[in-house]
Amino acid sequence: MNLIAAVDENWGIGYNNQLLVSIPDDMKFFREVTMGKVVVMGRKTRESFPGGYLKGRTNIVLTHEKRYMADGTVVVHSLEELYQELEKYQTGDIYVVGGESVYRQLLEACDTANITKIDFTYTADAHFPNLDKLPEWEITADSEEQTYFDLTYHFLKYEKRSGGKTGQKS
Repeated sequence: MNLIAAVDENWGIGYNNQLLVSIPDDMKFFREVTMGKVVVMGRKTRESFPGGYLKGRTNIVLTHEKRYMADGTVVVHSLEELYQELEKYQTGDIYVVGGESVYRQLLEACDTANITKIDFTYTADAHFPNLDKLPEWEITADSEEQTYFDLTYHFLKYEKRSGGKTGQKS
């Protein structure tokens, strides 16, 4: 499985259930990478999307709210139920898209992370796990420096080193 996120220098990803910044080329990258794939998210992340869900993708929401229902979305209520649902798909076609709790719960089951690393520190109340501090993760690709007005950022690919733990069969 894959993770995909835009993070600031402190691995912040959001504030008040909103992205820290909207960078058009990052949004385009996210769309291109996830289109036609399976996206796994929490309820609050799903509700933060314009239109409520990501069109052109299989949307799966992991939530503890038993009565939660949403159009265009498969809703699961436990990791066990999520993994049963994900057995229908190739693991390389599954992207975890947030928020913080879902990233943390599924980190061990993933082997690739597409991270847009923004060279700025924002006020954030949600964070992605800091892959630079986890010895099983390493950067395997780094784009040239990108700019958006006065912001600089890189598209990074992290991969779990062989021998790293995974929570699901590939």
